Amino acid sequence: MSTAPRRTAEILGGIALLTVCARVSIPLGDVPFTLQSWAVLLLGAVLGPRVGALCAVLYLVLAALGAPVLAQGAHGLAPFRGATAGYLYAFPLLAALAGRAASTLRGPWRTALPTALALHALLLAVGATWLGLRVGAPRAWTRGVLPLLPGAALKSALLVLTLRGLPRRAW
Repeated sequence: MSTAPRRTAEILGGIALLTVCARVSIPLGDVPFTLQSWAVLLLGAVLGPRVGALCAVLYLVLAALGAPVLAQGAHGLAPFRGATAGYLYAFPLLAALAGRAASTLRGPWRTALPTALALHALLLAVGATWLGLRVGAPRAWTRGVLPLLPGAALKSALLVLTLRGLPRRAW
């Protein structure tokens, strides 16, 4: 397959993965637990910083244009002003950073897992900062960070395991 069709297939597959991972949604206060952050980091690590970030941007554009691709079927412009907007806005940045850190994420557990945890922590920080502007810092911490910490740790370990399970040629 030539480069352009392959790249298009990778991007469409990335958007599809993000959409499916948004369907795994467990309400936890103001922000649901989803698998979207795992998918964003995986796409960045596998597709590289530019293409991974592009997948995230196009996914968000689709949502803004009305496609029900976000958690709980959300779509349109409202999610980009609501409680979870900061987390959404962080997706392209996180994909790019995961792409830059791909070799570390594929490395030994002692470096891969802390890197994945740090990326998830950054996502939580950006998301909670936005949420804090709406509801105050204490509530942002108790409703937008604390309930998500166990899931972030789980998704970080899952990311490292997934990357280890992928064949080298997928990179």
